[in-house]
Amino acid sequence: MDDDGIETDAKAADEGPGAGAPIPASAAWREGDHPGRRLFLPLGDLPLEADPTGVLPGAVLAYETWGELAPDKSNAVYVAHALTGDSHVFGPAEPGHHTGGWWNAMVGPDKPIDPARHFIVCANVIGGCQGSTGPASAHPEDGRPWGSRFPYVTMRDMARAEMLLADHLGIDRWKLMTGPSMGGMRALEWVAMAPERVGAVAPVGSTGATTADQIAWSTAQLAAIKADPRFRDGDYYDAADGDGPHVGIGIARMIAHTTYRSAGELNERFDRGYQGDSDPLGKGGLFSVQSYLEHHARKLARRFDANTYVRLAQAIQSHDVGRGRGGVETALARYTDPALVIAIDSDRLYPLANSQRLDAALSGSEGVKVVHSPVGHDGFLVETAQMNAFMEEFERRL
Repeated sequence: MDDDGIETDAKAADEGPGAGAPIPASAAWREGDHPGRRLFLPLGDLPLEADPTGVLPGAVLAYETWGELAPDKSNAVYVAHALTGDSHVFGPAEPGHHTGGWWNAMVGPDKPIDPARHFIVCANVIGGCQGSTGPASAHPEDGRPWGSRFPYVTMRDMARAEMLLADHLGIDRWKLMTGPSMGGMRALEWVAMAPERVGAVAPVGSTGATTADQIAWSTAQLAAIKADPRFRDGDYYDAADGDGPHVGIGIARMIAHTTYRSAGELNERFDRGYQGDSDPLGKGGLFSVQSYLEHHARKLARRFDANTYVRLAQAIQSHDVGRGRGGVETALARYTDPALVIAIDSDRLYPLANSQRLDAALSGSEGVKVVHSPVGHDGFLVETAQMNAFMEEFERRL
């Protein structure tokens, strides 16, 4: 699996629906497409932290819910998605949804976050490409896609939109807010911005502030997308299938996916093997690990949007809960309710030290819960038994 929680079997994915067709310029959900399970909340003019115009006009948030909200509203759980995830945290692939739920291992019947006991909410972030207002959405002035005009957004902007959704749903306080990777970043923004609205928080494989190393990795990904001549500076939505920036977003994904897995796992899994009977030594073949990464490149290009990748990667770069708040520790000191901090011991993207810093800053944390895995960052999706045991034990005490 990868950071979106979708199964990574190359043969199955490459032979799936549309696999032989040209890659679309954008796989973003557009108005008029099948809505699937999405609900849509108009937000009006959403304030933006960094944009000089001050607002994102006519913003809309796409979201999904599962289960029933208790009369006292005490069972609401928010699950925040990672970089290339969306609102479809649970369920099958179906009309309107390219893939099955990105965290089906954690959310669902008889899982730690169970719709029989919880009212579960997940929204596609502002800047996303699966129903919420993002670069592929229609600009309110001319109806054309925002494209290069879409503003810079931060985790705080995304959290503000989520707070408006909570208001709309009548939820003053979440029983639990959780999310992996970028989702954990937004959960931490919530506890810094509105600690009284989060009954418990569980960031998974995440960090309180992106480091220079993490920014460096994403900078290379952004450069790959922008260097693709078919990116057209972000205005490619009228391009024909096969003429969009799929090469750039594919290279970005290959760079990113390398950080999602550990060196040991890649070496153990692929060694120096060849793909099939091909010979990569000057004869046009591929090493197995090259084929694996190229599969992920094609896979993401068929279900995502290059502009959204750029804007969300920039939002991750901006992430620092301590910005303007006296530092990470001071910002998180206001939050005193229970916290579950989960890390993967082989994670080289958000290493254990990031979670240890969160544990020290969150007074309600009882120590980092470490998932032991050779896989790396993707361990939060692969190591289901360990992950679910930690979440089940934590949830029982809330």
